[in-house]
Amino acid sequence: MDMALVASRPGGPEVMKWCALETGEPGPGEALVRHTAIGVNFIDVYNRTGLYPWAEDTMIPGAEAAGVVEAIGAGVEGLKVGDRVAYVLKFGAYRERRVLAADRLVVLPDGVSDDLAASVMLKGLTAQYLVTSSYAVKAGDTVLVHAAAGGVGLILGQWLKALGARAIGTAGSAEKVALALQHGYSDVINYREENFAEKVMELTGGEGCEVVYDSVGKDTWRGSISCLKPFGMFANFGQSSGMIEDFKLSDLASGSKAACRPVLFDYVAKRSDLEARAADLFDKLVSGAVKADVVASVPLKDAGKAHKALEGRKTTGATILKP
Repeated sequence: MDMALVASRPGGPEVMKWCALETGEPGPGEALVRHTAIGVNFIDVYNRTGLYPWAEDTMIPGAEAAGVVEAIGAGVEGLKVGDRVAYVLKFGAYRERRVLAADRLVVLPDGVSDDLAASVMLKGLTAQYLVTSSYAVKAGDTVLVHAAAGGVGLILGQWLKALGARAIGTAGSAEKVALALQHGYSDVINYREENFAEKVMELTGGEGCEVVYDSVGKDTWRGSISCLKPFGMFANFGQSSGMIEDFKLSDLASGSKAACRPVLFDYVAKRSDLEARAADLFDKLVSGAVKADVVASVPLKDAGKAHKALEGRKTTGATILKP
């Protein structure tokens, strides 16, 4: 038997209960992984609260993890017992061991630790598809990133700098502003003290940005669109302040702007895409172009504390859970 955090109904952090579960053995095309580190992300909160509907009566949160392969089923190729691996899925990682489809696993290179991998599979691959696919950032572009001191934001700032773009960020405290400035941003706006949309236009001489990467949603979307240049892209990939409910296509009409609501799992649905995007991410990490620090480590059974900190916007960088 292995231990896991299981939610029996949607709700607050208290609905996650520490339970014993039978893990089982891998079947054809599957692998058994012993987790060594598990990432914490807003999607875990969205799943726990029921913002994203459950497919079953119970739910185990957790979208990213790293670990060691302990057994493989029939027909599995390119993977062996003892391999260090990582993955990103919609849920199910808040447990000690797990059987899952082997084609969702990527083998970790020597320069990427288990803790680092668990903290960047979702956040790092999100940054990768945002800057390469949702909008292909070019040298000389000006980009606005909300939550610049968060896990995705700190990666985006460095990645954008490496691409030769100007990265402008927003953050909610002096400490977070300082942290973001250390991670590739040319300017960071404290949104609690200044109107970010007005400040962006001031910083850009009234021109605005080619793209805005917005994971905040309800509180920021109107200002985000107003910051865009004509033909600019509003990429909304999260809703930490709440869902966007009153958006209309006509909101994009001034300047012939565009909007998208990308989801990571669509960008890595094919095995070939998962491998290519993970290879790009690992290359950035190993080369040092992008550095991702694990800021907090919490015992797996205390994941509720990590959720409270995340929902209260009290976190910077990445938090991992240790089984």
